[in-house]
Amino acid sequence: MLLPDRNTVERLLRHYRAQERTVLAGSCDLSVRRSFEDTAYTLCVLMGVRSTPEALRAAERYVGLRAPL
Repeated sequence: MLLPDRNTVERLLRHYRAQERTVLAGSCDLSVRRSFEDTAYTLCVLMGVRSTPEALRAAERYVGLRAPL
């Protein structure tokens, strides 16, 4: 199984969390919301799962690993 680049996953996870804070703060900007959803989808694809919560858990576990697989 191919694994995504750890740095890419870490960067995308940070980006998702920053967008999440913006959306939760009440941003009604449709482009912000669309970008947030696109980031969530990309995390799902990279981590090979179907839901955002699963993708977040998988990504956090993956970047937390220090030893090579």
